[in-house]
Amino acid sequence: MPHSPEEKKRVLARVRRVRGQIDALERALEEGADCGPVLQQIAAVRGAINGLMAGVLESHLREEFSHLAAANGTPDKPIEEVVSLVRSYLR
Repeated sequence: MPHSPEEKKRVLARVRRVRGQIDALERALEEGADCGPVLQQIAAVRGAINGLMAGVLESHLREEFSHLAAANGTPDKPIEEVVSLVRSYLR
């Protein structure tokens, strides 16, 4: 769950965009659209969901582990590495 009001606003905006993509996909299916565009829309939805998940997970990792790095006097480099790894995996 996003912890700051700005993060919450950003995540909700992403969810609303995903909902719009899903609605467009549903309309395309109801109208009998060709398979190619439908598959492209499905891929776009999957990408949007993966981006949403990556963003929420990144926020969670930063929230949970940044205070540990600060308490130990270590940089956030390990957190950045994990975030980068997660983002590359979810693409």
